[in-house]
Amino acid sequence: MSSDPYDRPGAAPASGEHPPLSPHDIPPADPAGDEFSPAPADRAAAGSGVTRTRAAAMWSALAGGFLVLIVLLIFIAQNTESAEFRFLGWHWSLPLGVAILGAAVCGGLLTVAVGTARMYQLRRAAKKNARNHH
Repeated sequence: MSSDPYDRPGAAPASGEHPPLSPHDIPPADPAGDEFSPAPADRAAAGSGVTRTRAAAMWSALAGGFLVLIVLLIFIAQNTESAEFRFLGWHWSLPLGVAILGAAVCGGLLTVAVGTARMYQLRRAAKKNARNHH
């Protein structure tokens, strides 16, 4: 028998490894959901000492957004040749980079509008289904 407190089953090994975590070792997330509490998917990583907060995720998204913005600005700066456009009797000219970016933004807005309409439709169907089954 040894007097080492880590010499029992389930205890941390003497080699410096961390003991196994129990659910009680991981702190619960703040119910208010502030940006400093770990997201549900990141709570498992909380025991490893490295947590990913919502603020960190937002910071990463912001940095990625700025990188995309820089690439778009370079694209527009390199495509400054003017192009003529005609639509339903209107005539105008724009730099090619601005025109392509405008078309992409319009396509994105159309996608958001269709997605919003579909989510609204699914929510209405789910509420109606919930009312019929109660």
